[in-house]
Amino acid sequence: MIDASFKFEKRNRSLMQQLFEPPAVGKMAPAAKVVAYTFLAIWSLFVLFPIYWVIITSFKDAAAVNQGPFYIPFVDFQPNLDAWRAQFNSDPFCDMPSIARQLYLLVHNSFVFVVSPLVSLQPMEPQICKIYLAFTNSIVISVASTLFCVAVGSMAAYALARIQYKPKFGIILIFVALIGAVIVATNYAGVPWWASSAVALALFFFLARALGRHFKMALGNGDILFWIISQRILPPIVVVIPVYVMFQAVHLLDTHLALILLYAVANLPIVVWLMHDFFANLPIELEESAQLDGATRFGIFWEIVMPLTRPGLAATTLLILVLNWNEYLFAVFLATVKVQTMPIMVAAKNAGEKGVFWWEMCAIIVVMIIPVIIMAVMLTRFISKGVLLGAVKG
Repeated sequence: MIDASFKFEKRNRSLMQQLFEPPAVGKMAPAAKVVAYTFLAIWSLFVLFPIYWVIITSFKDAAAVNQGPFYIPFVDFQPNLDAWRAQFNSDPFCDMPSIARQLYLLVHNSFVFVVSPLVSLQPMEPQICKIYLAFTNSIVISVASTLFCVAVGSMAAYALARIQYKPKFGIILIFVALIGAVIVATNYAGVPWWASSAVALALFFFLARALGRHFKMALGNGDILFWIISQRILPPIVVVIPVYVMFQAVHLLDTHLALILLYAVANLPIVVWLMHDFFANLPIELEESAQLDGATRFGIFWEIVMPLTRPGLAATTLLILVLNWNEYLFAVFLATVKVQTMPIMVAAKNAGEKGVFWWEMCAIIVVMIIPVIIMAVMLTRFISKGVLLGAVKG
């Protein structure tokens, strides 16, 4: 038998072939790998350097900032905690005993909120650290609004991707007209909003049943999806005054519930638009097979569709969390004292307090970006490609 040799064996390849040709299917050539990783390293440095600069600046003093730039701690400059002390010492209730007491009250009030009215809430103001209050407000409002927005938006996106809707245009006009009647009755006739809303809802169902069959023009899922995303195109500054008046009428100004609802509604179009594409690209055969086995629509959505769209859900959740965490316009109008968030606090210190230097602001910014970084690290393993590979066989 003749001892055959093959060109793709390593010992039969030249140095140029070993450097510029892939060693196997699915692998990169060594030269291509060096080029790719070099560009990735440069881009990572470009992205991470601003974060690194903010962190090291928070540990500098005036001399290290003005005589710089200095880049490496303990080599170029001696780090210190002056910027951090300046922020926490400016508030008389930011010492460790006060923060420990506030943590206890937070846990206590969270438990009491469940078992109320058996136990009464204990007030946390005015003996509360402003940084702690803004930080916890941001966490509670951002996480709650993100969960609510992603849950409702995902179900709406799945419904638009799998169920064909044909709402009559005339019924939509009736609904809009009744909303206008509710606004007029509440603002000009002095009717309570809950009473006018209940009457308008009853009239809508009656008129829809009575006149719905006479309307011919209907809309489709594409029209509904475009209308939803058009709400995000509208600049928020246009609606901020009507929103303020609305929450003032229902006595929800300066409350967590107002910001949670407003953040969720403002970012709901983004969730619907992004998740709709993920749901539409899923093979419908998986859902049809589950329906033949007797699975319900919600069971299919929860047990089959959601696990397959986990990368998209993680990316959407992270995007909405960042938008809610950094939101400033609605918070500055609706939050006056009790529910001020971190963006409001950063802006207030930057504009209103004398003697606050920008390296001291870096300490607050570091506190502000930590939760987003933690969430990004937690969701990284879900944001990957190839999850759907092998989902459909045969």
